[in-house]
Amino acid sequence: MDLQLETHVPLAAMNTFGVAAHAARLVRVHSQREVRQLVDHPELGVLPKLVLGGGSNLLLTRDPQALVVKIEIGGLRVVRDGADATILEAGAGVGWHDLVRWSLEQGFGGLENLALIPGTAGAAPVQNIGAYGLELAERFESLDAVDLTTGRVVTLDAAACRFGYRDSLFKRELAGKSIITQLRLRLPKPWRPVLGYADLERHFGKLGIAAPDAWQIFEAVCTIRRAKLPDPAVLGNAGSFFKNPVVNRTIRNEILQDFPEIVSYPLEDGTYKLAAAWMIDASGWKGKSLGRAAVDARHALVLVNKGGASGEEIHALASAVQQAVAQKFGITLEYEPVLV
Repeated sequence: MDLQLETHVPLAAMNTFGVAAHAARLVRVHSQREVRQLVDHPELGVLPKLVLGGGSNLLLTRDPQALVVKIEIGGLRVVRDGADATILEAGAGVGWHDLVRWSLEQGFGGLENLALIPGTAGAAPVQNIGAYGLELAERFESLDAVDLTTGRVVTLDAAACRFGYRDSLFKRELAGKSIITQLRLRLPKPWRPVLGYADLERHFGKLGIAAPDAWQIFEAVCTIRRAKLPDPAVLGNAGSFFKNPVVNRTIRNEILQDFPEIVSYPLEDGTYKLAAAWMIDASGWKGKSLGRAAVDARHALVLVNKGGASGEEIHALASAVQQAVAQKFGITLEYEPVLV
């Protein structure tokens, strides 16, 4: 298929905040071959590029002037079903939740804790998505990506991706320099449930289920997420807007002296993750609005578009929340979404 250049394309339906921006130029790619064609194109190949998957980790504060590359690479398959693990492969444009459900329908557990996370399979490793006690890095096998300068296809394993908390090589050194085309996941055998998350324990405790299966965990995660998080189709949002800050023991203890009720979680490396939602609530911003943007009343990590908010309005709200938390706790919250 020849590449089709679209101009002045409305992006409101392509970002989960529902911000009414426009792309001056947009190309949709449906295969790795088309990505390589784009790189080799005499005119389009040299343009700066903005890669767009599901638009769920993006805040458009202006009309992007870069060439928007909409990733629509499909395909789901079982690469290997061995005694120790199952390897699955997904095209980068496959919806993440669709991938999770499909894996369970094929009889393979292991991704159920990551159900209902918005976005695409190709965007998942960029952010190292995580929820309910599990991160993508723990199920990651490898990915294929096209270098936007050379057109060369590279295959990267977990070590090469340098995953961190909501972070990877693709948010840093490779930001804007490559396009992920395929993602492969490793689901270990035998399957073991991941249940060490308080919300899940409470959910199954109420139901009297001591040993839930993968489908039950999937349904539980969907139920909990729907109860806590607004539906982007109804109220524009990008999920958690702020990262939970990670601090050393000294800083955590200093904050505890002034705020003994702060919620924190010890990590394996001796650092502590602080609950940003609690800090935002304690700073007086939970449920508050600024123009047509608001901090969600149910979950303080989520910023919402109440209707017609511009990207600048949402950014102004994020900045105000960030400043309030910094003033109260001495901690600057980092944004999860990419700002354009």
